[in-house]
Amino acid sequence: MASYSSLPKTIKEYRSNSDGYRKLRLCEAPLEHPEAAEVLVRVHSVSMNYRDLVAVEGTYAGLKPKPNVVPCCDAAGSIALLGADVASSGQWSVGERVCVQVALDYRDGEVGPETMARALGGAIDGVLREYVRVPAHALVKIPENLTYDEASTLPCAALTAYNALFELKPLKKGDYVLLLGTGGVSIFGLQFAVAAGATAIVTSSSDEKLKLAKKLGAQHTINYNKIENWDDEVLNITGGQGVDHVIEVGGSGTIAKSVNAARYSGCVDLIGFVAQGENQVPVGLTIHKALVVRGILIGSAAQFEAMNRFISEHDIHPIVDKVFSFEEAVDAFAYLGSQKHVGKVVIRLI
Repeated sequence: MASYSSLPKTIKEYRSNSDGYRKLRLCEAPLEHPEAAEVLVRVHSVSMNYRDLVAVEGTYAGLKPKPNVVPCCDAAGSIALLGADVASSGQWSVGERVCVQVALDYRDGEVGPETMARALGGAIDGVLREYVRVPAHALVKIPENLTYDEASTLPCAALTAYNALFELKPLKKGDYVLLLGTGGVSIFGLQFAVAAGATAIVTSSSDEKLKLAKKLGAQHTINYNKIENWDDEVLNITGGQGVDHVIEVGGSGTIAKSVNAARYSGCVDLIGFVAQGENQVPVGLTIHKALVVRGILIGSAAQFEAMNRFISEHDIHPIVDKVFSFEEAVDAFAYLGSQKHVGKVVIRLI
């Protein structure tokens, strides 16, 4: 069993003051000892999200990270040390492979104002560091079929997609799902939809990215640079019916077309804000179609565990576009910002 004395006295970590990823600072800090109900996790891989990029750029509406924050919220690693109460409980063991929940205290139930008060890489320090100290209740076991790089993509993007498709109005075989773009959430949504037996429609401005989406099981693809009225094309594909779920990551720039593309009593799952626009929801059409327009904020640990069972059952492997070393973190942020990726960008520590 590991002891504190056998671990390094100091660790390396990145710090940000929301003044841009090019000003990230690689620092040395003391290794933190876990309290009684906590564990110390050796971080193996960190996955990046659009949230992390806008947080370090200082442009994330509604989120003001703590000063000098350690960025990023997605990590997979191994337990290095147990707090006294955790050790005596027998719930966890040193060496177990785990992911860390983004909102540390969000175990189950509804989102509340306290949910993000302990969210990694925002209100509190994140995971772009060699070791992270977290409550034992924030841990979720990694599916056996996944590597650390793959597992690091699960806490934010994968769980967000799973929450959207299976929580309020569960996706079922034969449903239609519209996925905007080929970023992390959308690609996970595609993989989950295909596994559930749904018909997936993917949009992108890149034919190359759409080819990759086809390989992952997308039955229909739309290049929105070539087909401006892509919402009408979605209606054509679905015989005028519209889709059961829209994974809406565009926000103000795409919401009106997403509402048009949805079927009566369908779901528009609001997740992101990467597209610029007038931020106008067509209220009349939304009411007329009796749509559920639902904001999605990650998911609980209980949902995380359910998602991992689904991943294991269907042997789903996250799509990792590119892996950077810990020393290449600035390059990883730049690559994420270029939007050249399909799926996820990962920083590997060990």
